[in-house]
Amino acid sequence: MNIPSRFNVSVARRSDQNPGSGRAGGRGLRFFGLLALLGALLPAGTGAALAQAYTPAIPSRVRGLPPRLAALPPLPAAVANPVLQAEISCPALQQRVSAVIGAEADVWSVSVADARGRLLADVNGTRPRTPASNQKLISTAFALDRLGPDFRLATRLWRLPDGRFRLTGQGDPDLAIPHLQRFVRMTARSSGASATNPVRLELAEEDAGVWWPQGWKSGDRGTAYGAPVTRLAITSNTIDDAVMNPPARLQRLLDRTVASEAPGAITLNVISAREPLPANAVLVHEEPSTSMNGLLSLANTESHNFTAEVLLRSAAGTWNEDEAARRATAWLQTQGLPLQGVRIYDGSGLDRSDRVTSRFLAALLLRMDQHPYARFYLGSMAIAGQRGTMRHLYSGTSLDGMLYAKTGTLTGVRAISGVLQTADGPRFVSAISNGATTPNRTIGRVMEQVQNVSLCATTTASTARFTP
Repeated sequence: MNIPSRFNVSVARRSDQNPGSGRAGGRGLRFFGLLALLGALLPAGTGAALAQAYTPAIPSRVRGLPPRLAALPPLPAAVANPVLQAEISCPALQQRVSAVIGAEADVWSVSVADARGRLLADVNGTRPRTPASNQKLISTAFALDRLGPDFRLATRLWRLPDGRFRLTGQGDPDLAIPHLQRFVRMTARSSGASATNPVRLELAEEDAGVWWPQGWKSGDRGTAYGAPVTRLAITSNTIDDAVMNPPARLQRLLDRTVASEAPGAITLNVISAREPLPANAVLVHEEPSTSMNGLLSLANTESHNFTAEVLLRSAAGTWNEDEAARRATAWLQTQGLPLQGVRIYDGSGLDRSDRVTSRFLAALLLRMDQHPYARFYLGSMAIAGQRGTMRHLYSGTSLDGMLYAKTGTLTGVRAISGVLQTADGPRFVSAISNGATTPNRTIGRVMEQVQNVSLCATTTASTARFTP
């Protein structure tokens, strides 16, 4: 799919054996942001006004920032939401789903809920499974709740009190060479630097020990879908495969830019991103990422691992993966979700130690349907037969255009969880297989049974918030 880009950058190749891979770098982020925005504008009752935009807390002592960036506004008010029931309430659908799964029941977990929280069908719904990229449903929900739909990642150039300059970042997946050129120009202009009076530009980056989640396999780390997660990541740290030393590449690119834009005027060195920004640092220039709409769409529609990992860190307020996972788990606990057996180790699902249950994912989708930002979340999903990782799935069937979902694929793992539109309102469905023979076909047959609303008693459609 050739998507126009605002920059000419490389695009990561997607591998069906390692989902979580997706389109990387700057290409298409504006396009994905538009798709997410269209999803967010679908006609549905919001139930609550959108809260103010969220931005990361920045010390007020740092000068040069607009007042609205100095502190976080309060979180949106809690919304009364249905709780997923524990007892199966639609025996007919339960029987049909069990029949579709048949002899492979031991490797499947399937849960189906309606907008009132009724558990319509459930097969092994409390058994923990490897979710693959369905893990991104957690990261994106966490990020949207904590940061809001107008959040943008920022790459900033600062002038320090002693005359040095520092470049800081938050992991913008769309950062590209034209940004670097602007940062170099701004450094030269703001300092009056020259070959006889050079200025030092510091590149603040995380240490190599935290570039990859610990559970990512070595074979994944060299691929585009397993690229290192860093703060100053040019084209999401990918060319054709992963860039294994992002700070070295960044410094080489900046050296070339300095040589052409300001020869001899700027010297470069890499420092730890953990080094505090000095008091009275002044913001010289900022390059914002695409909005949260685009970031969510890149993570959920195209299953981009790098973006999902950055969203987890941003929502948690830390680049320590263990601490970020702990804070995400703590957030889930506040949502009243069934967490028994759920284990979070990364934000993308590439860590094979991640565990979720289908009942948990159905409950999470139900909860997010009642969230003040529900349409941003659900509008960021892939769509069966039409968009993202589901563009080629179920095309021309009754599911085409009706299933908004997140896919997940690793060797031996296939998962699809999302919202299925029916004549009786939405159904929140999670289907996870760890070892099935024809998982896509089985999931399609399950979804078609869920569409048969005559199997279950009529629900109150007015409880549904997401209606395309």
